[in-house]
Amino acid sequence: MKVLVADDNQFFRRLLEVNLTKWGHQVVPCSNGTEAWKILSRQDCPQLAILDWEMPGMEGVELCQELRKLVDRPYVYVFLLTAKTRREDVLKGLDSGADDYITKPFDPLELQVRIRTATRIIQLQEDLMKSIKALEMRASEDSLTRLWNHAAILARLKQELDRCCRERTSLGVIMVDVDNFKQINDSQGHQKGDELLKELAARIKTVLRSYDSVGRYGGDEFLIVLPGCDLKETEALAERLRSATMSDPSREAAMGFQCTTSFGVASTDWTGDYDLGNLVRAADAALYQAKRAGRNCVRCASSTPGAWGTVHG
Repeated sequence: MKVLVADDNQFFRRLLEVNLTKWGHQVVPCSNGTEAWKILSRQDCPQLAILDWEMPGMEGVELCQELRKLVDRPYVYVFLLTAKTRREDVLKGLDSGADDYITKPFDPLELQVRIRTATRIIQLQEDLMKSIKALEMRASEDSLTRLWNHAAILARLKQELDRCCRERTSLGVIMVDVDNFKQINDSQGHQKGDELLKELAARIKTVLRSYDSVGRYGGDEFLIVLPGCDLKETEALAERLRSATMSDPSREAAMGFQCTTSFGVASTDWTGDYDLGNLVRAADAALYQAKRAGRNCVRCASSTPGAWGTVHG
């Protein structure tokens, strides 16, 4: 583990470095508080720090206080190193945000035990954060297709609409629906229908850019969010998706049914209508027109701001 050691006393700094290296840690040495703060304020700073109380630039207590103000980053476990032994000094150091307290001169064996405890706490915290992230991912993921679920894809759309307004760009939306999906389920069984949805999800992802978003909107419908795409670009991508999601004749013969998809396309830019509901309804209305036109095709909503219900072929 990386350990930041900040002490203006070269003897103690070197003594700490030798022992920590012997115990398998990688030491990041600093000779003053200012240098230490430059490292600790970074997102990728060491998660364990030993800070001398009194040193030039910034003292250890001040470093602790500033460090605890930082948010949205891994926790840094801090030892304060000092010759102060009075009870009020110890309390002041811990109250500043330090996790432990080492007095000079220190006992290497005692320090090793405390470092081992700190390392275990840091590892437990990392495991906890991984578990929380995994739970968050499951909460926003569709269990069948592993795409964003309904709530998550709408949240992504809201974020991109805000970005569209802020950066004055375009935003495209595609609503996708599997043609005759109920008939497929009824004739082939729900397991086959589930396999088809998973395969379609995988095929859609191969066509999209890394920063596009796709989610299962509901049943056999998918919602795709395309940052920076106007209506013409969104329509072109929908046509590519239509080709990518069509099953070839040999596969159709093996499956016993034909698989095609219909697409409804809408878009807005920073001068247009920013209502999320209107944009989704526009794409849905265009999808309905694609179904009425015989399925296996793309239809677009009008690009006129505020006229989302108008569609053209």
